[in-house]
Amino acid sequence: MNEKPSASPAARALSRCPWARNELAILYHDNEWGVPVHDDHRLFEFLVLEGAQAGLSWDTILRKRDNYRAAFAGFNPIAVARFDRRKIARLLNDPGIVRNRLKIASAIQNAQATLKLSGEFGSFDRYIWQFVEGQPRINAWKSLRSVPARTDQSDAMSKDLRRRGFTFVGSTICYAFMQAVGMVNDHLVGCFRYRLER
Repeated sequence: MNEKPSASPAARALSRCPWARNELAILYHDNEWGVPVHDDHRLFEFLVLEGAQAGLSWDTILRKRDNYRAAFAGFNPIAVARFDRRKIARLLNDPGIVRNRLKIASAIQNAQATLKLSGEFGSFDRYIWQFVEGQPRINAWKSLRSVPARTDQSDAMSKDLRRRGFTFVGSTICYAFMQAVGMVNDHLVGCFRYRLER
């Protein structure tokens, strides 16, 4: 049985963004949040998870993340795009994920739209990173109150994704996605990760 890694006492003592308050959030903050992602499966994973998080806490999604990976075929958009009514019925009975019919249907629809984008642009990565011209935007926020919930770039991403058939991709969800996959560095300047991601 694989044990989940845990933050060491030294790691727990580091200065970090104040939203990382529990073990799972600390591990996610320290190892993933804000690190640039260019793998299509992982980008699709974050798109699904950010959509699933709408109206819920990110901690809830982190706790269910392994279950999501199992339920959604490792976030392979080719596999998810083929989910049928029987698979949807099974997912609606899976307590390991958020059992919301609209969010499940969105994941499938977004997988299909992702495949179309990949065919048009060569990869989902190439398409999605164009909204920051291929380079992470480095911000310099001193407090969480300063961090925006949306930006011109997330507005543009949301508008274009919706035009292409994606759902659960409002501007706020898109900005959270951009933060997660490192399209923007929104670690606070006092956070130890800010220096590492610059």
